[in-house]
Amino acid sequence: MTLFLLVLLAALAFEYINGFHDAANAIATVVSTKVLTPRQAILMAAGCNLLGAFSGMAVAKTIGADIVDIHVITMPTVFAALLGAIIWNLLTWWLGLPSSSSHALIGGLCGAAVASTRGDWTVLKWSSVIQKAGHTTHEGLWPKVVLPMITSPLAGFIIGAIIMMVLIIVLQKMRPYLIQKIFGKAQLASAAFMGFSHGGNDAQKTMGIIALALFTGTKTGAFDNLPPILHFLRTPTFSIDKWVIIACALTMAAGTAGGGWRIIRTLGHKMVRLQPVHGFAAETSAGIVIHIATTMGIPVSTTHVISTSIMGVGATKRLSAVKWGVVQRIVWAWVLTLPTTAFLGWAAFHFLRLMGV
Repeated sequence: MTLFLLVLLAALAFEYINGFHDAANAIATVVSTKVLTPRQAILMAAGCNLLGAFSGMAVAKTIGADIVDIHVITMPTVFAALLGAIIWNLLTWWLGLPSSSSHALIGGLCGAAVASTRGDWTVLKWSSVIQKAGHTTHEGLWPKVVLPMITSPLAGFIIGAIIMMVLIIVLQKMRPYLIQKIFGKAQLASAAFMGFSHGGNDAQKTMGIIALALFTGTKTGAFDNLPPILHFLRTPTFSIDKWVIIACALTMAAGTAGGGWRIIRTLGHKMVRLQPVHGFAAETSAGIVIHIATTMGIPVSTTHVISTSIMGVGATKRLSAVKWGVVQRIVWAWVLTLPTTAFLGWAAFHFLRLMGV
């Protein structure tokens, strides 16, 4: 029970860090275009993240049940996964790199799961085909993590570029000051949509981890002798309780309210110089991609999608408008996230075992 409480605290700490680490995803463009002040943007993003967190459970199920074999997971496994993800998130936040909290958590879980089974890679669910109500669905790491890791940033880039090119054609005869006025207001809606989409996808990931810890604790008998007031912790089948949803939603909103100024500067200022119309196009394209992924239960990286959406919008001005040196640093952070966090999760598990946990 003590270990579960540590896992719960670590999960909520990860959710809080996720909130301020990924706050920039929703508000970097609206801040850089000076449509809102940083404080106003963060408050709006926190509220939209909170609403988005209540929008569904498909992503939570993917994280908690469709990545690794839940029947061989122990409480130290979950704890080690969270430690690996938290370490990477804090490191990339300090460096100002918009890396993926989603992939950090998935990588940590995979590494810790392999460590807990003494190197048995079959504990990872690579790919499977499931028949549900007459429909065929694909689950596992390849269709739900690896493939979307490639396709979602590409979709963000392409959709961002398309939306921006359409706007250029439609608005070519309109006076610049009128464009600024219209899209200064329109960007409020696009930033809110981006914040809602981010909350819907990212908050669910920690919900899935806590649900996995509850299922593991029930399976191993850790909750057998609890007083009646704590019987709500018993979860004999994998499911997401309402208290888990509320706790994660509020924690992410609080983390978002804490801000993430280092990453805001990278996304909003260093990659490409944006105007409100560009911010509107980038946020709208990113929100569309993330929302579709959420409904499909795919835990995409909101960081990857908004970053490439900004690149796509910037590339319509001219390719030199995108500061490719900054982009290169970001891409390296993307490439390294999964293997690094897998190693950190593996190392954290062995450290916990060495400490007698």
